[in-house]
Amino acid sequence: MVIRKLPKSQLEINISVPANELEKFLDMASEELSKDMKIAGFRPGKAPRKIVELRVGSEKVLAHAAEKAVKKKYVESIAKNKIEAIGEPKITITKIAPGNDLEFKAVVGIMPEISLGDYRKRVKGIKKSEPEKIKPEEIQKELEYLRKSRAKLIAVSRAAEKDDYVEIDFNVLVDGKEIEGGKSQNHPLTIGESYFIPGFEENLIGMKANDEKEFALEFPKDYHKKELAGKPATFKVKMNLVQKKELPEMNDDFAKSLGKFENLESLKKSVLEGMEMEQKKKSEEKRRQEILEKIISECQTEIPDVLLESELEKMMAEFEQNIAGMGMKLDDYFTSIKKTRDVVRKGWMESAEKRVKSALALREISKLENLSPESTEIEEEMNKTLAYFKGQGDMEKNVDMEKLYEYIKGVLQNEKVLKFLETL
Repeated sequence: MVIRKLPKSQLEINISVPANELEKFLDMASEELSKDMKIAGFRPGKAPRKIVELRVGSEKVLAHAAEKAVKKKYVESIAKNKIEAIGEPKITITKIAPGNDLEFKAVVGIMPEISLGDYRKRVKGIKKSEPEKIKPEEIQKELEYLRKSRAKLIAVSRAAEKDDYVEIDFNVLVDGKEIEGGKSQNHPLTIGESYFIPGFEENLIGMKANDEKEFALEFPKDYHKKELAGKPATFKVKMNLVQKKELPEMNDDFAKSLGKFENLESLKKSVLEGMEMEQKKKSEEKRRQEILEKIISECQTEIPDVLLESELEKMMAEFEQNIAGMGMKLDDYFTSIKKTRDVVRKGWMESAEKRVKSALALREISKLENLSPESTEIEEEMNKTLAYFKGQGDMEKNVDMEKLYEYIKGVLQNEKVLKFLETL
């Protein structure tokens, strides 16, 4: 076996499988291929190799044997040489012939070496910033949000007004045809929250239960569905229900209804503590980001393409989740901003490189400072995660325990490193 270093943190591993050792893989390949064959006088998978070769061709048996040998020998070589391979290897068979040694090469990405320099010295100047003070009006805003969340809905016979909760049937037509997703029944909304295009909710004001109305509006020119942007549309609406929101009084009884609060003052105190905790968390995250920026500013490393691609895919998945939370599809969003997926990915390249460098730096510091979580810590966090999955239907069955272990180990390890860096 010959190992050769390649650029961009890759290795080329040249492996040879002696002809006599290849024989056992040929026998295994023959057995597997004959399992689905009906050969007179033999049970499935038990026919001699020579008969199987006559039936399917010796080339097919050899190719299947080579595939099995390559998989096994590649994994063995990685383990034996303690190679930290990342991603799938690119395998090329360089010699294959009956009765001869099998030779192949595997090109694979490896965890790159990273030079951090004096990272301890670089982070010493980063001071802990004080979180911003919570203003009284911010507390009041949070209390108003809680108040609105506990509003009672009371059906009324009057015309709909702003802030009323209503249920409507509607149809949307463009050029006389109903658009995709342009029909709904008993659709709930609060007038004034502006979930629909401008002008739609304003047209609901003044309608009573069972009233019907038809009106025309134009879709905004920057509407996320390009085929509808700027187009005139007809809206047919029927009002099914009008309810007013009755807000509870902001008093001690309201506080008690929210949980274990003695009075309104104890609720305000709890809200303040929660907001202060959030501000503290933001301040800590900002400082940690500054620490990582300092560390990677002078680190030297060669980022493998496979790590960069993996990070870009992770960023795209996170972005898609955020877009879905806004009720949009990713492709529709790209259409609305007139950019392709590839263009957006290229724009993220610098951020992806920073994220990969940060991860590599944290990993290296954990080795240098001997900062690793105990197995008991990892198991404790795993149990918490699995307890959550138990309440999510069949999710627990689909958990890859090995991947979960490595993920939690990585999270805990990074936390230990960041806490250590903060002490500097």
